[in-house]
This record gives sequence, structure tokens and C-alpha cells, in this order.
Amino acid sequence: MGEKVKLDKVDRLLLAALQQDATLSLNDLAKTVNLTTTPCWKRLKRLEDEGVITKRVALLDAAKIGVNFTAFVQVKTCDHSNAWYEKFVLAVFDMPEVMDFYRMAGEYDYMMRVQVEDMNAFDGFYKRLVNQVEGLTNVTSTFAMESLKFSTVLPLK
Repeated sequence: MGEKVKLDKVDRLLLAALQQDATLSLNDLAKTVNLTTTPCWKRLKRLEDEGVITKRVALLDAAKIGVNFTAFVQVKTCDHSNAWYEKFVLAVFDMPEVMDFYRMAGEYDYMMRVQVEDMNAFDGFYKRLVNQVEGLTNVTSTFAMESLKFSTVLPLK
């Protein structure tokens, strides 16, 4: 984890605008935060250089592209060595179906959110996961019936 970056009110306004629409032009962003384009660009550049802004992406509708089956996969392992961890992380990073991947505290060691077409596709993912990585002692999956909230907007305090 990186160091927390100090943000002023204008930085927060700029980030809030970008989180809502990353396609805004520099002119529109500058107007939104009451700056001219040059100081606005300098702030954007600083926020990128400091790692606050990591990417500008397009968010896709999972249903419209046919990957709206969401599974949450929890994993227990008997091996907590660095070598196993590195192998497991690399294997999961190579699986494009995994949207989020966390090392957890509690009953399970890892959790991931997986997006696929349907149960058949999930079964294929599951088989690849358990056959690719040794040392998994328990893999439990639950499936979303309905998405009630999905957001990529971080709270800016």
C-alpha cells in the first residue's frame, strides 16, 4: 500500500468529476473546478504522478456483453509459504474472469469475484482453478441472484 496523498478541496472536486465521467475534456474539467486549463492539467498530472489516478477506463455493461453471472469464490489453503502464495497469485492473475481478488482474515484465506457467461462457464473456471493450483483445501462458491449496487466511485473525504 502506498502513502496517503494529501488532497485539497479542488483535488477532490476534480477526482469526483473524473470518477463520474473520465471522458471529460480538460476544458470541461477546468470549468467544473473553477480553474483555467493549465493549473487543471498540472493538478491532473500531479495526481497521476502520485498514483492517485491509476487508470482511465470505460465501464461495460456485463449483461450486454454476456458475462452477467457473478460468483464469489472463497478459498482455504494449507500452504502459506511465499513460494505457494506467488504461484497462486500469478495463476489467478492469468484468469480474466476474476474481477476482484483479496487475501482475507477470517475463516477463508482468499476471496475473488468472478464474472462469466453462465454456470457452465463457471464450472470450467472452477475446474481450471482447482487443477492449476495445488494446496487448496476448500473452495466454496456462492452466486449472486441480483446486483443491488455496483460502484467504482470511491468516497472522497
